[in-house]
Amino acid sequence: MSQGQGQAPTGQDQDQVTGMVCLESELQDGQMKEVEVDEQKILLVRTQGLYSAVGSKCSHYGAPLIKGALVRDRVRCPFHGACFNIKTGDIEEYPGLDCLPSYKVKVEDGKVYVSVNKKVIHLVCRVSGVRHTILLIGGGPASLLCAETLRQNRYEGRIVMVTRDTLPPIDKPKLSKAMHLESASLLLRPTDFFQQYDIELWTQKEAVSVNPVEKTVKLNDGSLHYYDQLLISTGCRSVACYCYPSLIELCVSPLSKMLEESKVKFYMNDGVVEIRGENGKVKEVVLKSGAVVETDVVIAGIGVIPNSDFLKESQVEVDSRKAVIIDKFMRTNIPNVFGAGDVTSFPLTIRKDQRVNIGHWQLASAHGRVAALNMLQKQIKIDSVPFFWTVLLGKSVRYTGYGEGYTEIIFKGKVEERKFLAFYIKDDQVVAAASLMFDPAVARLAEMMSNGLVITKAQAQSDDLSWLQM
Repeated sequence: MSQGQGQAPTGQDQDQVTGMVCLESELQDGQMKEVEVDEQKILLVRTQGLYSAVGSKCSHYGAPLIKGALVRDRVRCPFHGACFNIKTGDIEEYPGLDCLPSYKVKVEDGKVYVSVNKKVIHLVCRVSGVRHTILLIGGGPASLLCAETLRQNRYEGRIVMVTRDTLPPIDKPKLSKAMHLESASLLLRPTDFFQQYDIELWTQKEAVSVNPVEKTVKLNDGSLHYYDQLLISTGCRSVACYCYPSLIELCVSPLSKMLEESKVKFYMNDGVVEIRGENGKVKEVVLKSGAVVETDVVIAGIGVIPNSDFLKESQVEVDSRKAVIIDKFMRTNIPNVFGAGDVTSFPLTIRKDQRVNIGHWQLASAHGRVAALNMLQKQIKIDSVPFFWTVLLGKSVRYTGYGEGYTEIIFKGKVEERKFLAFYIKDDQVVAAASLMFDPAVARLAEMMSNGLVITKAQAQSDDLSWLQM
């Protein structure tokens, strides 16, 4: 890595620190380099002969973007799929909340200089006398991103976020990684953030009805509240516990083998008929086959239902699953009423606008941002590519696309060594991909899909994966 302050080019601003980071010849088009100025690590990028520089760490969990996928004017985090514009630092895909800092780049005498600005840019707040009100129903990432995007784009009206939770929006994926976490460590934003930017947060309150004609929402405490624009982002709830499911039948796969080796036992082609317990504690589960499984804990992963019951009398359109139907601008069929997140059914660009309901953190965040921009009349469409992630037995799993209806899986890499890439095929095209310890392949595929590129079955079958630029 080339570092060092060197001699700054002429015309340096007093609020900046400038350092020579590399020679112009050291970086070719489509390449990235991690450099350092004033003890700050910076991602230097060269595309189409031009240099740009942004922060080097993803604003989600701090992953090094140098290991990510660079396609055209943005870089995608290799771990969780967040995307950033390499010229502005703007976050363009989620998870994460914050944009990257962007830096000035100048080339003189074959040397590349980067300037770090010491000034901090803040969001705007509500302006006294502006009577416009935006009401956000729900306390998840969709509502939070909507509120922040509104303030980032200089919305000066009143923002009210209503949630039935006791806490401000929390990082729910963390709850699947560790137990006994302190609530303060889960907060996406500290409580004073909402005060600082004049975002009214009403906890332990729930919407019970919406009247689009009067533009009012009634809460469970009996109070009635007026809105100019409304966001429905109430998420989903678990299916009723009396609906016992069949146990999932897993194919013989690397993941199932990994779990079996870790003493996870599968009951195939079976189902639950009864859960027994004593003194309020579960003791055993009875299966259709007659087998009785002793257990201390039962986790019911049996699906969810959109929280849309409060919309019954509102004429807001829902589908057969009761998901709120929205268009690519996050608009419902009712003027000034928008939807976002798990509660919605929306058109998915990479599947020719097939209407889908996908409950995931990344998409809920993207929905919130797009909803805010369209509340401000910016006419921005949702074009996000689904991106999922997890860690299983210490190994990283990534997934992108929408694989419903796939007919074939093509594996690349070494499945037996649990380091592979899997392509999901439908109609001779790759519609989704998953990987195990094969970063940043899925991040790069997500960027290709985002740019409208069609990945063929022939490409997936080929021994030459140079098109992936791994």
